[in-house]
Amino acid sequence: MQIYDELVARGLIAQVTDEDKIRDLVNNGKATFYIGFDPTADSLHVGHFMALCLMKRLQMAGNKPIALIGGGTAMIGDPSGRTDMRQMMTPETIQHNGDCFKTQMSRFIDFSDDKALMVNNADWLMKLNYVELLREVGAHFSVNRMLTAECYKQRMERGLSFLEFNYMIMQSYDFYMLFQNYGCNMQFGGDDQWSNMLGGTELIRRKLGKDAYAMTITLLLNSEGKKMGKTQSGAVWLDPNKTSPFDFYQYWRNVADADVLKCLRMLTFLPLEQINEMDKWEGSQLNSAKEILAYELTALVHGEEEAKKAQEGARALFAGGGNAADMPTAEITEADLDENGTIELIALLLKAGLVPSRSEGRRAIEQGGVTVDGEKVTDVKAVVAGEKFADGLVLKRGKKNFRKVLLKK
Repeated sequence: MQIYDELVARGLIAQVTDEDKIRDLVNNGKATFYIGFDPTADSLHVGHFMALCLMKRLQMAGNKPIALIGGGTAMIGDPSGRTDMRQMMTPETIQHNGDCFKTQMSRFIDFSDDKALMVNNADWLMKLNYVELLREVGAHFSVNRMLTAECYKQRMERGLSFLEFNYMIMQSYDFYMLFQNYGCNMQFGGDDQWSNMLGGTELIRRKLGKDAYAMTITLLLNSEGKKMGKTQSGAVWLDPNKTSPFDFYQYWRNVADADVLKCLRMLTFLPLEQINEMDKWEGSQLNSAKEILAYELTALVHGEEEAKKAQEGARALFAGGGNAADMPTAEITEADLDENGTIELIALLLKAGLVPSRSEGRRAIEQGGVTVDGEKVTDVKAVVAGEKFADGLVLKRGKKNFRKVLLKK
């Protein structure tokens, strides 16, 4: 199966501007494509996973990825898919976040020997002359047409600033500059970016003519990829200091039954034939599929060793097997104990990082969501004796969050 057909079979492609053209380009390794990344944090999260895996697949097929850091657009904020305006960022913060991104991306993409590029759109956007932009770029955009874009319609009722209104023009200019300077002939993005991306192909057509336009392709990624990056508690990060390898593993281990095969197809590099066989699985077999998913993605981001530790830790806690030493851990010290050699359960939850505040800890206990070594505790005044930590105490909040707590002497 050639790469384009595999992308379709894995459910990655939702819409394209010219299917025959993209098939020829990617199947023959002739695509230089870009995907944009908004540097609003110092780590990527699992909502970026689909884009990263797509870049890896296409690079393996001989195509050249460009990771575009939105350093210039981040200076004004992106209204796409939002009802409010994003906070503006300093150039120093944007640079730091972009550097962090490249480190994480390097686990997916080979940047050596010009095989892939990371480019910051601040390199051209920050140099633009306003009058020149109006003459050379603004003249090619219809305000009436721009206002029909979903990203703007959502903001119109609450107020759309002129600052944000320019975002489509800036993103369109990105594709134009990447085409001109790097031979970029293809752009990928989610459904909330579709209008902006089409604006880029239209700008190339108007500025450079039909021959240039005929070389550009716009692809709409399956929108479900971005949805996977959020949980009730926020983003699941690729940075192990923000989301531990174990918690990362557990996130994928706990996906819904209906989503596990979809995630295996979209995000792992297992052969489709192997995944298709799992279509027949049901009941407890789906738990095996979830373990496979969690292991494969944890290994991809954090390496085989961390994936094995996470798997063993999960099995130790949830299945009664595996190596308990591989559970995620937290430490307290003698100084955390009172004169009786005990520590409040609420304080312990805080120290273990299982709750953000005492009030949240109190609520979790009252609601019956806290267990100590397998025993539910509902008394908010409960304390834990220091000797309980001799071999490590398993503290659990809810079904998915737990720590093996050790006393450091």
